Amino acid sequence: MRTTRLRRHTSSLALIAAALLCTQLQAKEPGADLLQSKCMGCHTAEGNDSYSRISHQRKTPEGWLMSIGRMQVMHGLQISDDDRRTLVKYLADKQGLAPSETEGVRYAMERRLNTVEQFDEKLSQTCGRCHSGARVALQRRPAKEWEHLVNFHLGQWPSLEYQALSRDRDWLEIALNEMVPELAKRFPLDNPAWTDWQQTRPKPEVLVGRWAFSGHMLSKGDVRGEMTLGSAQGDGTFKVDVNGRYADGTPFQGSGSAILYNGFEWRGNVRIGDTTMRQVFAALDGEMKGRMFEAEHDERGLDFTAVKEGKARLLAVQPSFIKAGSEAELTLVGSGLSGKPDLGPGIDVTEVLESSASQVRVKVRAAADAAPGLREVSQGGLKGPSLAVYDKVEEVKVVPAFSIARIGENGGSTPKVQGRFEAEAWGKDAKGQPLRIGYLPAQWSVEPYNEKAKEDEDVKFAGQMLENGIFMPGGAGPNPERRMMTNNAGNLKVIAQLQDGGQKGEGHLIVTVQRWNNPPLP
Repeated sequence: MRTTRLRRHTSSLALIAAALLCTQLQAKEPGADLLQSKCMGCHTAEGNDSYSRISHQRKTPEGWLMSIGRMQVMHGLQISDDDRRTLVKYLADKQGLAPSETEGVRYAMERRLNTVEQFDEKLSQTCGRCHSGARVALQRRPAKEWEHLVNFHLGQWPSLEYQALSRDRDWLEIALNEMVPELAKRFPLDNPAWTDWQQTRPKPEVLVGRWAFSGHMLSKGDVRGEMTLGSAQGDGTFKVDVNGRYADGTPFQGSGSAILYNGFEWRGNVRIGDTTMRQVFAALDGEMKGRMFEAEHDERGLDFTAVKEGKARLLAVQPSFIKAGSEAELTLVGSGLSGKPDLGPGIDVTEVLESSASQVRVKVRAAADAAPGLREVSQGGLKGPSLAVYDKVEEVKVVPAFSIARIGENGGSTPKVQGRFEAEAWGKDAKGQPLRIGYLPAQWSVEPYNEKAKEDEDVKFAGQMLENGIFMPGGAGPNPERRMMTNNAGNLKVIAQLQDGGQKGEGHLIVTVQRWNNPPLP
């Protein structure tokens, strides 16, 4: 019975998460009317367009989606997908977060699931032991509402008082008397930043037009191109066309749709080739920044930065490094670009291969005696990214330093979650200070992380490291070939050895079980 309920719960959340990013809003009722018809059976009106519980919270679109999903799963709310999308849009616009209130914790919305959080010990032990601290930091409540949330947790999951990091202390006492006042102070409902944002947030129409973009996907490389946004509707929906290419020549092209919440929270669905990718960006002041990731494999994603045509800005130089005494082809990406770029002392531009307002591709030569260090790159009057000049590699770091992969498939419904890595090279500048060079080609392998992993033959069973820095985990389910027929989990050391120079770096990879509960905010 418990397994069946869990599967239904997980399935419901998966459907809800997909619904958030489906942007065809076709509901017959506007958000305010839906709030009345769908929510007032349990919540009560308080006057002045205020309602119990609902009006005393502010959240991201994902946060409101999870709240409505919880009402469906736990309280029997009946609501169509279209009406749910309309209600999420209404609540996220009316009771969202200001841009400054999401700073530092956007990784949760962007599905950067290998992020190692840095919260204080009390919040981590009280809240972060079950879900990310970012989920807490991405909502705003007064003290009374934070107290309600604590009581809800204890009522819904009473066993939490007997779990790790709570059975050795008076968890409820700490949560109510220490954490509630702290949360109300750190994440208050009333905030001048939100008041100011409501008065100044732009209309969706300002995003229509062409955007130059730059990005990077682990294990794949740099990508660049243009994204065109068309026909913003009154409901904040857009048509999206992407025309780009990876540095290795692979096309990055497709189209889809998107929706803008709260004046800056961009959520899109774009079909790139045969793959649907989600877009989770912050759109502010003519720029977009965030992450694109595959709908079915959020570990396969790319960092994304874009600037709107008409706003002159230099976004990136790809690649962002060159070795002293060598020649290379570099591409500058941005908007309003013109003329021959200046790459700093010791770097000569020998030929301009291509030039447009969004891309300038050049051949360059670095002098043999060019001093190692960062060079400020400029294009006309534009400045922005830096170019790293190096003479030798001093250190290699595996990125990410700590990662989680998950077994899956093998007859089950849950897909495998890959590990994806790159070798980040570091040198020293002319003053002997650490200098980040960038990602360099490497050969990849895995080893047991410790003696226990060696004894359990984790390298044999946990999966396979591919030549491009992608780790493919093993199949799900008990493995009769393993001791005690355990599954294919493992504790591995990831080894990167540079193809040029042979320097090595190490990372840590945990191969663990399936992610059964996969909500929009981890």
